[in-house]
Amino acid sequence: MKKIFCLSTLCVGVYLFAHAQQFHFPSLAVADSSKLNEVMPRLAKAVIENYKHADEETYLGNLFRLQIVAEDYNATIETINAYRKKGKTGVQLAGVQYELYAKAQLKQSQTQQDFNKTFSQLFHVLHNNLSNKEALQISTAFISRFGVDALLKELNQSLVKQTGKDSINLDNAIILCNNYCLYKVYNCIEPLANTLLKEEDAKRYIIKDDVLIKTKTGATINAIVVRDRTITAPQPTALSFTIYADSVNNLYEAKSAVVNGYVGVVGLTRGKGLSNDEITPYEHEAEDVNVVIDWIIHQPWSNGKVGMYGGSYNGFSQWAATKHLHPALKTIVPYVAAIPGLGLPMENNVFLTANYGWAFYVSDNKYLDNKIYYDPRRWNNMQDKWYARGAAYNKIDSIDGASNKWLQRWLKHPDYDKYWQSMVPYQHDFANISIPVLTITGYYDDGQISALHYLKEHYKYNAKANHYLIIGPYDHFGAQRGGTAVLRDYKVDSVALINTREITFQWLDYILKDGKKPAILEDKINYEVMGGNQWKHAPSLDKMHNDFLTLFLSDVKAGNYYQLDSIRPRKVEYLKQEVDLADRKTINNNYYPFPIIIDSLDPANGLSFISEPFNEPISIDGMFSGTLRASVNKKDMDVGVALYEVMPDGKYFHLSYFLGRASYAKGMEKRELLRPGVIESIPFERTRMVSRRLSKGSRLLVVLNVNKNPSAQINYGTGKDVSNETILDAKAPLKIKWYTDSFIKIPVSR
Repeated sequence: MKKIFCLSTLCVGVYLFAHAQQFHFPSLAVADSSKLNEVMPRLAKAVIENYKHADEETYLGNLFRLQIVAEDYNATIETINAYRKKGKTGVQLAGVQYELYAKAQLKQSQTQQDFNKTFSQLFHVLHNNLSNKEALQISTAFISRFGVDALLKELNQSLVKQTGKDSINLDNAIILCNNYCLYKVYNCIEPLANTLLKEEDAKRYIIKDDVLIKTKTGATINAIVVRDRTITAPQPTALSFTIYADSVNNLYEAKSAVVNGYVGVVGLTRGKGLSNDEITPYEHEAEDVNVVIDWIIHQPWSNGKVGMYGGSYNGFSQWAATKHLHPALKTIVPYVAAIPGLGLPMENNVFLTANYGWAFYVSDNKYLDNKIYYDPRRWNNMQDKWYARGAAYNKIDSIDGASNKWLQRWLKHPDYDKYWQSMVPYQHDFANISIPVLTITGYYDDGQISALHYLKEHYKYNAKANHYLIIGPYDHFGAQRGGTAVLRDYKVDSVALINTREITFQWLDYILKDGKKPAILEDKINYEVMGGNQWKHAPSLDKMHNDFLTLFLSDVKAGNYYQLDSIRPRKVEYLKQEVDLADRKTINNNYYPFPIIIDSLDPANGLSFISEPFNEPISIDGMFSGTLRASVNKKDMDVGVALYEVMPDGKYFHLSYFLGRASYAKGMEKRELLRPGVIESIPFERTRMVSRRLSKGSRLLVVLNVNKNPSAQINYGTGKDVSNETILDAKAPLKIKWYTDSFIKIPVSR
């Protein structure tokens, strides 16, 4: 992931006063660009006179953009300097793109010199005084994230809201001025900056982006290699291997390795970039990554040592490399690493629709199909139509209207079979992984169960594994950066915010250069306690906690909730649940933690069980598990279990969840159907790790449900391949008896 230090599109909160204030804005300006350019400076000046904000950093960030629109460039420069002093990012050159733009405008007005020439001079003077690392940090500031056309679209959307109006309120005026500023600045500097950045790169680096590496079977892998122009001695290599063929991001990634003291190499999945092979997600990385490593160590600039790092697919590719470990690979640093077949496109053998569009994104062309992938309306409509029609899951692409070749291939493997097992280490393969590993993931990372599966299997098959973990309140993308101050409306503990990239290169230095171990790694398992604002450290997952709460599902009800009982029932009773799998007016199992804290839950959606209040603070540290005892009238079902903290104020804090197929509860490699009418044990343990300090008076809430919603396959319980089942297979409602010797086991620290 590219780390953006100087944001090209800074999202500033608009918490404003005097919302009712209206400003003159003639409707003619909506469609007439010359009129708009005439009106906007006057509007910005009027807004500046009335604008306030409670947070000074936000105020200053908005103010200098308003001043650019108002064409008050001296004031712009002063405000940017004030903004940097108030900034929390610690970046000296925050807003540098706007500063150079303002300085160029001023100089142009004074000397009548061409703007492009003036801006270029200022750009090079600035860079002459920057280190490689500093220059890289600000490089992303000069290129907008999604391009100038996207900024124009945002501006036009702001203008459309003013159609037929001759005034604009303060809130909308701020948004309009921000969008106008972004388009105005980037439309002017971005084409120029592309050239200027290449000129600076040529001074600092030796860049080869057309490297082609042949495999033994004749396939071709495209790689990007970047070296520091001033270094001639052999160096260790920092390698990232990815399917995300994005020339700008991949070059940034390679340069990032260089500024941290390595040769930077980014390898692309075969078929991507300049490779003419078929694009094949997942299937060849176990071979291809090691081909790249072998090529690296035979280059004169290599000292024979390679370390890998990166997130998501790039995390998967690191583990794929360890299946047949190359002796030159000395360490890996996988963030939020995926496991094909265990975390996606299915989780606990349930195929998910959440990343349906991903296959098109990575395989439609040699690079990335951003236009298709970033079209949420298309994918949401597809899911909803499929759910409403009750079509078979293997027909979902016909509803979309475009054949999904990769989904169809994956659906042929509903077991975690040899197809999936061939892609990453499996069972005893982990015994041969002797290199140090640093895993980074988050409590709210959608792929957390994959990332932690690698860790657990590594320790299971190699008792001497040298494997560290960093985990905290991060989602999939946040873990790759080091977190955000607010996650899904939850204000994250300040101590949880880290710098993933900085820790990565500290680790690589530790392993490859005999440097110091990152300070955060006080033990093998390093985790932030939400609500406690502290990091804790343990030698193993089992040592994260010192006790378990074992809570049984009871049939005693008070209000909306059944009780969670700490004592096994003397007499086993049962609770009934009935789910009409043909019903499309409702959904079951609304388990996804977004937002993390909610005001209420629907008591009719599943069965809810609540504990007694805790009479002292307690921490949940680890992964909850349990065994469900149930009898059903069908041969299978998909189960959901969600775990919440009910806080003393009555709000619900989403802690963790489980989603899985009952017929795979005893092993994901082989399906064992349920016996209708027979009491079955359904164990589960592949839940999401969490660490959270619960206050005195808090209670635990467990919501038990059957999964039936547009976000995943619907298991109609016939025993056939679930991908082939349709709404016609629903027939009689699913009837379940949940027995009260079912239990949930929660790891706690007292």
